[in-house]
Amino acid sequence: MPKKALITGITGQDGSYLAELLLEKGYEVHGVIRRASTFNTERIDHLYRDPHLKNTRLFLHYGDMADSSRMVKLLYELKPDEIYNLGAQSHVRVSFDNPEYTGDVTGLSTVRILEAIREAGLTQDVRYYQASSSEMFGKVQQVPQTEATPFWPRSPYGCAKVFAYWTTVNYREAYNLHASNGILFNHESPRRGETFVTRKITRAATRIKVGLQDKLYLGNLDAQRDWGYAKEYVEAMWLMLQQDNPDDYVCATNETHSVREFVQETFARLDLDWEKYVDYDDRYDRPSEVDLLIGAPAKLKKQIGWEPKIKFKELVQIMVDADLELAQQELAYQNATGVARRF
Repeated sequence: MPKKALITGITGQDGSYLAELLLEKGYEVHGVIRRASTFNTERIDHLYRDPHLKNTRLFLHYGDMADSSRMVKLLYELKPDEIYNLGAQSHVRVSFDNPEYTGDVTGLSTVRILEAIREAGLTQDVRYYQASSSEMFGKVQQVPQTEATPFWPRSPYGCAKVFAYWTTVNYREAYNLHASNGILFNHESPRRGETFVTRKITRAATRIKVGLQDKLYLGNLDAQRDWGYAKEYVEAMWLMLQQDNPDDYVCATNETHSVREFVQETFARLDLDWEKYVDYDDRYDRPSEVDLLIGAPAKLKKQIGWEPKIKFKELVQIMVDADLELAQQELAYQNATGVARRF
C-alpha cells in the first residue's frame, strides 16, 4: 500500500510543489481546498495530465481551516500517514488589514488540526509537519537566525505563526506526536502569487520589457531577506517527516539580499534600467517592518543532509524566464485579438 499524505493549502505555491514531489515518490495525495465560485486549482491542474504520474493518485476535498468538524471527519476517513499543514492567510501586509482572520486561519487552525489528529486517535500513527516562518523572528535578536533565536514577531501573521509553532511543540510533548516545525525563510518560484513582492517584481519587469506596463510601484526597498527556491524547500519538509524523531529546523540559504537588489538583478537580466521604471508608494509599507532576515540551516544539513542548491541569482533568473514567457504570450494574444488578457 502506498503512503497516504494530506496537504492543507495544496493549491498554493508550496502545496503544489509538495504534491508533485509526493506523487513522484508513489504517495496517495489528498488535498484540502476551499469551495469557491471560480476554479482555483491552476497550480495543480497539470498533475492530472502528467503521463509520468498516471499511476499515482490525487484527491481533493472541500474544507475550511476554520471548520474543525470537517477536519476530524477527513482524518477519520483518510487515516493519513503524513499531514502537511501549509494552509494559511500568508500575506504579511494583508495580515495588518485582517488581523483577526489571520489569527484564526493561520494560528488557531493549527489547534484544530492537531485536535482532529487526537480525536481521530492518530497521535501514534501520523506524522505532522507545521509550516512555520522566518517572520516569527521579526525584530531579530541574533544574526543569523537559528532554531535557538528568540521570536519577536512584527506582524499579526508573525504572531499567528508563533502561536502555531508553540502549539505544535506542545502537542508533540503532551501526546508524543511526531510533529515537526519547518521554520522556512522566504522561498520563491514562478508559482509565487503575484501580490508577493518577488513575483510582483518579475511579473512587472517582464511586462515592462514587452511594452505591456509602464511602471512598478513598491514600498520599502531596504528590507533584507533570505530567498530560496520553493521547489527545493518542499523536499526539506518531506525529509523532516522521514526522521525517526521529530524536531524543529531552520530552512534557509544563509544569504541575505535587499528588495532593492532583487529589483536590480531582475531588471538587469532584461537589460533595463530599473530606476526609470520603479517608483515608491507608501501604501505598500508595513506599520512595523522586519528589516533583516538570514537563516542558518546548519542543523538541517547536519541531521538531515539537506542544503539549498539554487541561490539568489539563479532564483531570479528562473522567475524572470518564466514571467517573460507569460508576458510574451500575453502580448501575442493582445496583438492577435485586440483584447488585453493577463496570462
